[in-house]
Amino acid sequence: MLHCMMIKLNEICRYPVKGLSADVISSAELSVGGALPLDRKWGIIHAASAIDASDPKWGPKKNFLMLAKDEKIGSLTSKFDEDGNILTIFRKGKQISRGSLSDPMGKQVLQTFLSGFMPSGARGHPKIVKAPTEDCFSDVPENFLSIINLESVKDLETRIIRKAVDPHRFRGNLYISGTPAWSELDWVGKKLSIGNVEMEVIEPIKRCQATNILPGVGDVDMNIPLSLQKAYGHPNCGIYVKVTKAGKVNTGDEIRLS
Repeated sequence: MLHCMMIKLNEICRYPVKGLSADVISSAELSVGGALPLDRKWGIIHAASAIDASDPKWGPKKNFLMLAKDEKIGSLTSKFDEDGNILTIFRKGKQISRGSLSDPMGKQVLQTFLSGFMPSGARGHPKIVKAPTEDCFSDVPENFLSIINLESVKDLETRIIRKAVDPHRFRGNLYISGTPAWSELDWVGKKLSIGNVEMEVIEPIKRCQATNILPGVGDVDMNIPLSLQKAYGHPNCGIYVKVTKAGKVNTGDEIRLS
């Protein structure tokens, strides 16, 4: 056995709108080569975006409002209701906008709020766009899922940063525990199973300035990429995986390596 402890799936997160807060779910049906359903299914493009709002396709993250450049959106939290694809946006616990992402009128309500909330200029005039049927607006063009090892975040927090590091800064899909800090970086090329789902570990995730934003507040209060580089000699935290056998994952599932 590679580890004597049980490696466990602690939390499943999707981000229905790229750049906005996580929607925590208890289970998910995964398809071969597919993303986590409804993860980054919508994105918010700005005035300088190269993405065609009338026929949106995947594009690099610079085309979207994102925490790395638009930290103000980090002060927002959101709630997603899959029944009707209703997005509710909050600031400091107060509801400030609500609408259906599937309904033109509801989408316009959300866009009107965002237009007033974000500064004007090249990154202003936001529009909400939906990814093609089998696609998502992840940071990479492939439909990968991201895994974050909570032990690695804890090690970064206690040994390097020396103050609380919210794991949601890393905007992962699957948060795991029960394996030593940073051991997941050695899984590249290996296969793992969660429940009856099988995955291949593709590559580590290089971290950007988005992780510096305090979730729900929007303040830049850390330099995570620099801290990673100085402490460990690399800017990586988390791994990308590709689904190779479809099935269902549930919070609490055991993770097995092969």
